[in-house]
Amino acid sequence: MSGSVRVVPPELHTAIASRLRAVGQRYTTNRRTLVDVLLGAGQPLGIPEILGAGERLAQSSVYRNLAVLEQAGAVHRIVTGDFARYELAEDLTDDHHHHLVCSVCGDVSDFTAPAALETSLTKVMAKVADETGFAPDRHRLDLLGTCTRCA
Repeated sequence: MSGSVRVVPPELHTAIASRLRAVGQRYTTNRRTLVDVLLGAGQPLGIPEILGAGERLAQSSVYRNLAVLEQAGAVHRIVTGDFARYELAEDLTDDHHHHLVCSVCGDVSDFTAPAALETSLTKVMAKVADETGFAPDRHRLDLLGTCTRCA
């Protein structure tokens, strides 16, 4: 895990609490701890990495609370075959990025696409909307392959 756990900005806590209230849930101490761990990680984390963060979270509690945070739109789950990784929702962190997903070990790394690619994707989304009536509001790009450790 890269980086240490850092303090979550108060406005992020407020936004997450609001999303949880919208689905009839509270922003509990364990949920706050999960948010702290995910924000401090700097990359999507699997359950073992979350449990290994030294925050004394019970495995059943982590699974249950991640599901609630995901339902509220505060956490995004990245499914990688037999594996899942979790990160805070991009719109909460203002950190638009994409993922490199290893098909062998399930590792997920973030990457930022060049501005030209983001511009092209925005144009494609507008064209799709024009031609189909579908109204896309964001995009995600996951590159699937083999990481350097598994190559």
